Amino acid sequence: MSDPNQTLIKNERYGLWSKVIIAISIIVPLLVVILFYGGISTGGSERDLSFMPMFHAILNGSAFLLLLGAWYFIKQRNIKAHSTCTTSALFLSAIFLVSYVIYHGLTEPTSYGGEGVMRYIYYFILITHIVLSAVILPIVLFTFLRAWTGRFEQHRKIARWTMPIWLYVTLTGVLVYLMISPYY
Repeated sequence: MSDPNQTLIKNERYGLWSKVIIAISIIVPLLVVILFYGGISTGGSERDLSFMPMFHAILNGSAFLLLLGAWYFIKQRNIKAHSTCTTSALFLSAIFLVSYVIYHGLTEPTSYGGEGVMRYIYYFILITHIVLSAVILPIVLFTFLRAWTGRFEQHRKIARWTMPIWLYVTLTGVLVYLMISPYY
């Protein structure tokens, strides 16, 4: 039998972390929009940040590969390897997000210069990537929280949606980079 006090404490912690996730899920997209339209003052010093888009693509590509590994390991019922891969992907995605926000706060946006059908393909990938990246943030965090707090049935239910969307966002992040890289 489980201790009712322990259950209450676990539920309170879950509720606290849920509120943190909701706050992060609101603040991060707002910060991205503010930085895209307002930017940060660079203090007059010019910084060469031209390596950052490739760095972001490497982070996204690495997270994508880790997520594929996580998917493979969960199908093999190797929970430890699955957990290691998803935690690592979450860590890389967090580094990406912080770095991405800083980069776009310090630099001017790059315009896509392609024409014809490629332009439509690029913008379709870019728009779906942007929308789904905002959507996936709270979903990933709640999926992770449910596993971390031992709510495995709830974790499995949401993970069925989380994994394919997160895979799409990480893969399209790399594709967007590859498509726009000639215009940096």
